[in-house]
Amino acid sequence: MAITIKTPEEIEKMRVAGRLAADVLDMIGPYVCDGVTTEELNRICHDYMVDVQGVIPAPLNYHGFPKSICTSINYVVCHGIPGPKKLKKGDVLNIDITVIKDGFHGDTSRMFQVGTPPIVAQRVCQVSYECMCIGIRMVRPGIRLGDIGHAIQQYAEAQHCSVVREYCGHGIGRKFHEEPQVLHYGEVGTGVELTPGMTFTIEPMINAGKRHIKLLPDGWTVVTKDHSISAQWEHTVLVTDTGYEILTLHPGETL
Repeated sequence: MAITIKTPEEIEKMRVAGRLAADVLDMIGPYVCDGVTTEELNRICHDYMVDVQGVIPAPLNYHGFPKSICTSINYVVCHGIPGPKKLKKGDVLNIDITVIKDGFHGDTSRMFQVGTPPIVAQRVCQVSYECMCIGIRMVRPGIRLGDIGHAIQQYAEAQHCSVVREYCGHGIGRKFHEEPQVLHYGEVGTGVELTPGMTFTIEPMINAGKRHIKLLPDGWTVVTKDHSISAQWEHTVLVTDTGYEILTLHPGETL
């Protein structure tokens, strides 16, 4: 599948979808607290997306995924399925939101903390955010995806963390997952060269321990093999003529 270069009209629709996805994360934040279940967070998000925003929750029934959001707690790397598990003080939680509006996707995720998590959890949350920021700030025409992946990997490993390699960022637009794959590790000077009009996610999954992961029997939930804490942040990014635009930035957020 070829990389799609978005037209100005398509970019504007991507902006709308991105803002709506960010808005869901802003909305759900106050509900993330001790004792709430991830199923309840899913219900609140689903109702808000469908009834208030008028968007389609992209994960729901995507290749059989059963819920409208992903909720990944502590050592869950990604694709955690909302359920009856209650959050407790000290947990860290990634909520991953993707909406479809007027045929275009907006995709973003954020870490939330319940009470005061252990220092190691706070630290890997911060390192993962910094990894995402490092990658985004490099985006501009002419740079290669391998340059971005290399910079993210170098920073994470310098902080004595590791980068998950089996899952990566991706092109996005009319489809949830398009080309190119955006690896969060790599070699300088390799990979796709960026050109204006490309849209993709940068979403490094960073582990406090080793990078190795395993897929649980439900076919979706991915966890760290050593049960070390994992954290992830995600934005959808547009390559502009001079650099980048973050399509899922929320009001007041600066990188």
